[in-house]
Amino acid sequence: MDNRPIGFFDSGLGGLTSIPYLRKELPRERVIYFGDTARTPYGSKAVTTIRRFSSEIAGFLVKRNVKMIVIACNTVSATCIPQLRKKFPDIPILGIISPAAQEAARLCRPEDRLGIIGTKVTIASHAYRDFIRLSQSEAKIFETACPAFVPLIEEGIIDNEIMDMTIRHYMDDFVRENDLNRIILGCTHYPLIKKNLQRIYPDLEIINPSSIVINRVKETLEAEDMLADDPEYTDVFYASDLSENFVQMIDHIFEGSEVKKVEFKNFDLEEELGHVY
Repeated sequence: MDNRPIGFFDSGLGGLTSIPYLRKELPRERVIYFGDTARTPYGSKAVTTIRRFSSEIAGFLVKRNVKMIVIACNTVSATCIPQLRKKFPDIPILGIISPAAQEAARLCRPEDRLGIIGTKVTIASHAYRDFIRLSQSEAKIFETACPAFVPLIEEGIIDNEIMDMTIRHYMDDFVRENDLNRIILGCTHYPLIKKNLQRIYPDLEIINPSSIVINRVKETLEAEDMLADDPEYTDVFYASDLSENFVQMIDHIFEGSEVKKVEFKNFDLEEELGHVY
């Protein structure tokens, strides 16, 4: 047994969408979450920059004695896994893409036409496509980047006409021209607009990696005998810019349940990570 917390990190608030699934599946586990809200979005940045930021944040979590790191960010998962595992070899590091791609491959039927939406970096990496085709070489897969989704979600622009118009801008032609019947939400921010997508495209089956990755977390903890056995826990949420939107989104995602929110101020960012972006 291991009562140390699990570290989660994302470029912003999107990774929070995995935490309710963890709470449901593994209610005794404690979380330390880091959202790099001061430097979001990652999806349009250079890969070298993303790798530097990710290494800094993983080091921040390791210093806080987490027992596992879950990269709740598709952009980081697509670009940084080997580097992070090499730098921190003594701690399990899980990405979000591999579990979701394996599940998509398992569900895949010959007639399926699968769409993948994500940030520019995630889509350019073809990580989902390549993972799925390892076991489903003939899968019909189509990809498109939706770069405006993350900034709008970070600003809380979700349940309104602006978001719906943006979704239609990126996806109407993509869904229609490729005759899609399934879609992978290739960014952990996107579950926050899942209801919009279901309303606009009611015939699309949506695959949500934010929930699927928790199954891999459970499998890893069980295999390593690292499950927590102490039901008392305090979740801690760090943000490099603890904005009002970040706090409101925690309340929205957790539906008012009590969590401990710890501000990670800009001067702390400089002290801990060595610079301010």
